[in-house]
Amino acid sequence: MTTREKIVNTLKKRGESRADDLAEPLGLTSMAVRQHLYQLRDEGAVSCTSMPAGRGRPVKMWKLTQKSDVYFPDAHRDLSIDLIDSIRAVFGDEALNQLIEHRSENQLKDYQSATNPSNNLEEKLAMLAVARSKEGYMAEVIARPEGGFNLIENHCPICEAAKACSGLCAKELEVFKSLLGQEATIERDEHILDGARRCSYRVIEKS
Repeated sequence: MTTREKIVNTLKKRGESRADDLAEPLGLTSMAVRQHLYQLRDEGAVSCTSMPAGRGRPVKMWKLTQKSDVYFPDAHRDLSIDLIDSIRAVFGDEALNQLIEHRSENQLKDYQSATNPSNNLEEKLAMLAVARSKEGYMAEVIARPEGGFNLIENHCPICEAAKACSGLCAKELEVFKSLLGQEATIERDEHILDGARRCSYRVIEKS
């Protein structure tokens, strides 16, 4: 992975950040990061805004733009959309729903295999995050200060397909509930398709 790709990935996970905040985890100087950010801005992949910082100079905050999507895979975007449209046109919505149901059943089996029933909720979420990251979701688990966890997905590799077929997102939430619902309540509290920069699932262990 190139330095520029590392910067873009870090911005994807952290959201709006200063160059100084990006430099430390990447083992780079702030000046080196800024040079890459300026190049990314020239590409249109990032933008920056100046924020007041007391009596000092304004601080530049950097964030990704929609053009940064070229750095992240959207698995077979055009083919997926064409297939969804073709299935809907030839076989109807019912057939499309059956295919989504079949996909969800396979996902659940895969995630059940990836997690260990004897592990606690946090460990299962960590294993699920690894499985989702392998699929391109850039997933991570973050503990909530008030209790419970957030399963964060910083990227959606099927975003365009999900726009064309909202049932894909609805079924993914159902898969998580089927996997962990006996021990936790799960709700989606951020959604890329609603304009958020990431998808987030709030997971609260049942008492």
